[in-house]
Amino acid sequence: QAQLVESGGGLVQTGDSLRLSCAASRLSFRDHTSAWFRQAPGKEREFVGSTDWSGLSTYLGAPVRGRFTVSKDNTRNTAYLHMNNLKPDDTSVYYCAAGHTGWGENAPYDYWGQGTQVTVSS
Repeated sequence: QAQLVESGGGLVQTGDSLRLSCAASRLSFRDHTSAWFRQAPGKEREFVGSTDWSGLSTYLGAPVRGRFTVSKDNTRNTAYLHMNNLKPDDTSVYYCAAGHTGWGENAPYDYWGQGTQVTVSS
């Protein structure tokens, strides 16, 4: 069964940077798009960003544009979320997802990771 495992979360301070990784197993990122979502306590899940199958095209959600970037290394079968200038409002559980048919904010994603906690202190 395909699996996505996120790593790299933790406790950081305002203004810090962090890189999250999403390692895929029994699933090839060459054939899948990747996306990152986040969900804070009491809030709805929010789209963060996504890449196409090649990893060359990316799209970021408005709240993180200019601070975050997404990437995907198909040779390592791993997707990444690079977060800069972190703010307390970025505190959330971050989830990785992979899909067959699309890569935008509203695309259907078929596989999801368990999530990794990112906490930004003020």
